[in-house]
Amino acid sequence: MTGGLVVEYHNLQELMKNLTYKDHAIMQGLGITGIQYDSRKVELGNLFVAIKGFQSDGHKYIQNAVANGAIAVIVEDEEYCSLDYPWILVEDSRVALAEISAAFYHNPSETLKLIGVTGTNGKTTTTNLIAQILESKGHKVGVIGTLGARIGEEFIEGSRTTPEALELQQLFAQMLAQGAEYAVMEVSSHALDLHRVDKCHFDIAVFTNLTQDHLDYHHTMEEYCKAKTKLFTMMDKSKKKDVPKTAVINIDDEWANRFLVSSGGAVATYGIDKEASWKAENVEIRPDGVRYTVDGLEVDLPLCGKFNIYNSLAAMAAANALGVSIEDCISALNQSHGVAGRFQRVRTDKDFTVIIDYAHTPDGLENVITTAREIAKGHVITVFGCGGDRDRTKRPIMGEISAKLSDYCIVTSDNPRTEDPEKIIADILPGVKKYMAPNRYKVLSDRREAIIAAVGMAQSGDIVLIAGKGHEDYQEINGVKHHFNDYEEALKAIEVK
Repeated sequence: MTGGLVVEYHNLQELMKNLTYKDHAIMQGLGITGIQYDSRKVELGNLFVAIKGFQSDGHKYIQNAVANGAIAVIVEDEEYCSLDYPWILVEDSRVALAEISAAFYHNPSETLKLIGVTGTNGKTTTTNLIAQILESKGHKVGVIGTLGARIGEEFIEGSRTTPEALELQQLFAQMLAQGAEYAVMEVSSHALDLHRVDKCHFDIAVFTNLTQDHLDYHHTMEEYCKAKTKLFTMMDKSKKKDVPKTAVINIDDEWANRFLVSSGGAVATYGIDKEASWKAENVEIRPDGVRYTVDGLEVDLPLCGKFNIYNSLAAMAAANALGVSIEDCISALNQSHGVAGRFQRVRTDKDFTVIIDYAHTPDGLENVITTAREIAKGHVITVFGCGGDRDRTKRPIMGEISAKLSDYCIVTSDNPRTEDPEKIIADILPGVKKYMAPNRYKVLSDRREAIIAAVGMAQSGDIVLIAGKGHEDYQEINGVKHHFNDYEEALKAIEVK
């Protein structure tokens, strides 16, 4: 991805001044044309960075990279310091990838005003609301997250919430080349832990909330929290721009103090229940959105759910720290639009409602079912499952939440990945059975059938909530992605009802 960029020739020894390394065998005057960590993508003149991944070790593909045109490699395993090619030995190849990528693209985040949003839930909506506020003031904004990336109105597909360090620095450089002043990005715990955002110079760091997720990777909530707080400690090392470094923190969250003590620079808090710099009062939750006051001014947000009050408060606090007045923030929020797959209504002329949401964590599922319950005139019918090859401990918890808050549940497949869908469902069911009689839930492992069944039973005033996949346009089964989109499937089910 080099749209808007000119391919340059870089002196590798000059780039190495930005790299922490242990040893090297690099010749004077050696130049590189690009960087790759995937040997299949290597082109003539590239530097190949060998990364030890979770499924494969990049060191084993060095010869492939060299055969494809790599003229030097970065390694962390001394065994691969060979006479066959120029090499640089580092402690951690992931750190090196971030360092060398930032240097290659001339450290673009030193110029861009960079806003990072982290937390379990709410990142996508919050980043998009911040962008919408900034755009309402005439600024060109780049956005990076779960939905991919965009620069102004140009969309770029992505496969991760936070891209790998190389793609991230490429995106920043592309944003600058296309005239963007700001970049607003989701920052995942994996990205922080795996050094993808090293050498990113954040000006604003936003914390949304912390609830159970990714424990297959982090193992404990303590480690999960530690990874997230890294974003806030990074601001101390961030290059100075004409923006005061500010941490924006959800004070109502039980982990808030951990983020407060980790923050470098100014702090703006937001919340509903506790005293905060940005406190929502006079809260009204309605079927068509939420209304509340902040500093005596009314916000009339056309997005549903209490969780969107938090998201909008975070967006206001961040934008205000960047110089946007509270009045202008509210004006933009009052005209804001939702995000695909985030409490998204399926357009229909039926007398029941179908909502698609990305909720795939216990807290996320609780929030969206609670919101559906608040606005439903009839019953709430929830379709959900749990992803395979992910934290198994949350499966019965999500079953409990759905059973306690819904009138009827259909347990189905999400993205089973390499796991047996029936075994995932078996992990969910103890939680469902704890609170729901057998006649109030059904198991349909085929997600399409589950959606058809839920829509088929909907009566006037009911809400059918299809949770877990949101904007995704695939279902991953046995490691293969098949086209599948909840919104499309819901429309088809509505048409035949």
